[in-house]
Formats: sequence, structure tokens, C-alpha cells
Amino acid sequence: MKKLDRACLARIIMGGILGLVASVALVPYLTNARSPSLAACLLCTALGATLGAATLPFADDGPTLVRRSLLHLGVTALEVALVLWLCVDLRDGRAWALWMGMLVLFYAGSMGHADFRLDMASVGFYPVVLFGTAFLGAALSYAPSLSLRFLFYHVSAALCVLVTVSAVRRTEDLKRLAAGGAVCVLVSSLYGVYQRIQGVEVNRSYVDLKVNAGMPGRVESFFDNANTFCEVLLLLLPLVIALVLCSRRLYSRLIAGGILVVGAAAAGMTYSRASWVGLACAMAVFVFLWRPRLIPLFAVLCVLCIPLLPDTIWNRILTIGNLSDSSTLNRIPTLLAALEMIRSRPLRGIGLGAVVPKTYAADWNLYHASFPYVHSHNFYLEVWLQTGLLGVVSFVGALLWNIKQAARTVRHCEPSAARTITCAAASALCGAMVCGLADYLWHYPRVMVIFWFVFAMALAGVKVCRREAAEMAGEA
Repeated sequence: MKKLDRACLARIIMGGILGLVASVALVPYLTNARSPSLAACLLCTALGATLGAATLPFADDGPTLVRRSLLHLGVTALEVALVLWLCVDLRDGRAWALWMGMLVLFYAGSMGHADFRLDMASVGFYPVVLFGTAFLGAALSYAPSLSLRFLFYHVSAALCVLVTVSAVRRTEDLKRLAAGGAVCVLVSSLYGVYQRIQGVEVNRSYVDLKVNAGMPGRVESFFDNANTFCEVLLLLLPLVIALVLCSRRLYSRLIAGGILVVGAAAAGMTYSRASWVGLACAMAVFVFLWRPRLIPLFAVLCVLCIPLLPDTIWNRILTIGNLSDSSTLNRIPTLLAALEMIRSRPLRGIGLGAVVPKTYAADWNLYHASFPYVHSHNFYLEVWLQTGLLGVVSFVGALLWNIKQAARTVRHCEPSAARTITCAAASALCGAMVCGLADYLWHYPRVMVIFWFVFAMALAGVKVCRREAAEMAGEA
């Protein structure tokens, strides 16, 4: 037997063993059963063996590689579908589509390179630990069956980060991904502007009309919530600014500038205070990383823009921290309930997802208010109560580590498009951290995926900048 055949067989066997162990360890927790069924064990073993076979190149020549990769994709998709259906009892069509889409995306990236390898080194230690705590959060959940659906979202986000960081190799890859984010901003913002033109009814549950007299309805675009829409813009608008600065052609720069104007206008129409503060901090960090000498000019421009703000936006800004505002006052009971949940289970947390904290608070009578409990309105507290102490430590560590290495890299990197995009992604993460002090950005899975997309953009930008610096050093 050839050496490669023996290595492939060994990895298939090892993958099957790991799949069997995973079925014994996780399936009972996720299905509320004492032990996994025989079908679950066989399926997980087969899936593990199939994934083990993928750790070696399928072929060296293009046509054979494509055929074998497509065959492996079909087998893997069938096994994943059977696991989701028989072992997890998944019936949500959107979750099915998300899983299959991520699987196809992974294969699309890997088929083009016979020596493709997942770049775990660039992802880093803290993000890996954080995604590991998601599994612990589901397994040790107060209601494992309720946490299972949200575990799929976290796994999808992890795949998004891993595939993005591994696939990006050049500055052009970064620019294409940033352009994809710009398209998202354009489409959602245009719909938001359309909503404003058509007229938006004021939702009294979101706005205190006594404190915010004269404020129009808040646009939501496709996101069912104005705060959620502005959080998406907070994450993606810095990438649009990077496109404006690094576009080589005049028409592409004008297009990116137009998208920026429409996106900024839509962000103003959301009247989302926490996201506004986060966006302002993101812009300040971006200028500091990109051109530190422009900080005084940026501060002067910010002051000069204050008189140009519409009265409704300025009055909304003045309500920040005003306890007379019912939307601010109503957050106190949710914060107290979140602190009680953390105090009751500080190490292992309550469990993943938005449903488990509601169930836990109701069962133990921890929440006392007339309006329903949604989330704690604090990013860090919500991650802590869902994933435990290790989860919140790894979450903060992942963000700070990513921002730190991005700042260090752009400081020692020559001006380039990759450097500008890296500055933008890191500044967006800084803005998200500030916004997270008053809101929870992962309540909607679509925002969580966008958050991790921007996180991956920062990691990939660091990788490309370092590679370009190494190539320049080699040429010198």
C-alpha cells in the first residue's frame, strides 16, 4: 500500500473514532436522551470518517480534483442532512439553507487549490476558544434543546471566519469582500430611505414621545428593528470608507462615495443612539490608525458638523443617559435580571440563544417588569450569561487581540489598499465594542454573521499586509 493511501486510511479511521466519541458525548445533551441511538452513532462515525478523508489532497490535476471534490461534497452534504434531521430534529428551512450554503462555500474555496489548508494560525487562539465555549454553552445549557438551534448559528459564524481568513490571499480578495459589504449597505440603505419617503409610523415601545417630541418613525429596512439595522451599518460603513480611499478609478470612487452618503443618511434615520456613539468611535479609531496626524482635523470637522445636524437627531443625542426616557429606564430590570442569572451560574452560564435566558428568568422568577424580557442590552453581560466566564473572557480577548495585531501591523506597513481595509475592519470592531455597552449585537443571527465577517476581514487584512511586507523585504 502506498504511503499516501496508508495516511488517508489512518485519517479516515481517526475521523470515524472522533465522530463516534462526539456522538456519545454530545448527542445525549442535545436531544435530552440518556444515550445516543444506533443511527446517531453510525451517522456521526460516517461523517467523521468523511471529514477525515478531506484532510489530504484529493488529486493533483484539475479535472480529477473537481470530480472527487464534488463527489465528496455530495456525500458530506447527505451525511450532514441526515445528522440534522435524525439526530437533531432540525426542521427550520433557513437553518438548512445556511448550513448547506456554508458547506458549498467551503468546497468552492478548496476545489481551486490541491494544497488548500485551513489557516487556523491566522484565526488565533482566543477566537478558537470562544467558538469552543459555544459548544460548551449548548452542552451545559439550562435547556440544551433550546440552545441547539443557536449553536448552528455559532458554527456557521466560525466557518465564515475560517473560510474567509483561509481563502483571502491578495489585496484584490479583500477589496472584493469589502465591495460585497458595500452592496449590502447600498441595498439595505436604499430600502431604508424608501421607508422614510413612504412614512414610518412611530413605535411607542421604542420611542418615548415625551422626551423625543417631534421625532419621526425609525426606519428598519429589512432587519425588523432600527437598532439592528444601524448595527449592520456600524459594522459595514467603515469598509465603504476604505473603498472610497483605496479605489483607483474615479468612477468606482464616486460609486463608493455615493454608497457612503446613502448609508450615513440611513444610519441617521434609525435614531439608534448606541450605534451612533459606536460609529463615531469607529471613525475616530479609523483616522487614528490610517493617518494619526489627521486627528486634530477630524475633531474640528466633527465640531463643525454639529450645527448641520437636523434638530430631531440632535435632540435624540441629548437624550443619551437621560433616565426620564422610558426606553432607557426600561433597561434597568433587564440588567438586574441578567446579573441575577450570572450570579446563579457564573462559570458555565445559562446556555446559548435568546430563548434560554427568557425561560430561566421565568422559571426562577428573576425578571419583574410589565414588558417582556428580550436581552440584557449589554454585549458583555449577555455573552457571559450565555457562555459562562470562559466565554466572556475569550470574547473580550479575541476582540482586543485582533484589534491589537491590526494596529501593530498597519503601524509598520506601507500605505496600501490592504492596510486601509485592515484599519477599517479594526475600527468597526472598536465601534462594536463601544456600542455593545448599551446593546447586544448578536440577538439576530444575521448581525452576528456580519460581525464575524468583519472580524475575519481584520484577520485577513493583517495576513495580507504581512505577506506584502515580507515580499517587499525579499525584493530589497
